[in-house]
Amino acid sequence: MRAVLLLALIILSNLAQAAEFEVLLTDGRHTWSSSELLNHPQARDIEIADDVSYKRAMHYRAVPLSTLLEGVTPGDHLQAVALDGFAAELPAAILLASEGAKAWLAIEDPQRPWPPLAKGKPSAGPFYLVWTDPAASHIGPEQWPYQVARIRQLAPVEQRFPALLPATDAGTEVQAGFAAYQKNCMACHRLNGAGDSEFGPDLNIPHNPTEYFAGDFLRQYIRDPQSLRRWPQGRMPGFSEQVLPSAELERLIAYLRHMAQRKSSANL
Repeated sequence: MRAVLLLALIILSNLAQAAEFEVLLTDGRHTWSSSELLNHPQARDIEIADDVSYKRAMHYRAVPLSTLLEGVTPGDHLQAVALDGFAAELPAAILLASEGAKAWLAIEDPQRPWPPLAKGKPSAGPFYLVWTDPAASHIGPEQWPYQVARIRQLAPVEQRFPALLPATDAGTEVQAGFAAYQKNCMACHRLNGAGDSEFGPDLNIPHNPTEYFAGDFLRQYIRDPQSLRRWPQGRMPGFSEQVLPSAELERLIAYLRHMAQRKSSANL
């Protein structure tokens, strides 16, 4: 029995060591194992005072993400893809920045595994994009993807998914709302069938939330989803005033309301 248990532990340890982080750029594919990253020359022990996923202070062994993005320029567009289908759209400029918020790739050490995110759930590993001083660059919670499998270089959202674009004559509030949608919603949701995420429901097909939430209920739902629908399996986080200021929330709702009139017939 002890021999079987020992073998199982060895297998699990080897699997953890074999976890691989991938970066797909226009110039090719680059990969690192957990072991390589834990021993990377730029690896550091960092403290995250208010971790978005764990809701408390956390300590990580991490590598500055910019060191893994050689050849990427601030004008490029990147996407972080998680094991569960979460797909965070990230302008390269914030990942490469030397001032303000700094992006780190935290690496889970198989000898010292991180705690589970919740009871019955896995940890945030084996790789997790975390930030030091996130408030300095207005980094939102959707820009902290955990269980990251890869980062890939892509064309900007508006080029890849024209079905997301508001009308050319839409006002500045709607255009600003489109930017808020990309930052806060697109990592989990599609709209008009457009997007890479496989995590949450489409926000326009068959119905847009502005069509079925009356009064202030949509605002309340975005702020605190469980206050309207108590669902233990619900995965949508609440967006606080600090994360999504009232003015930005109104612009986001203006964009959604506008897109309710622009359903893509190809996806109906």
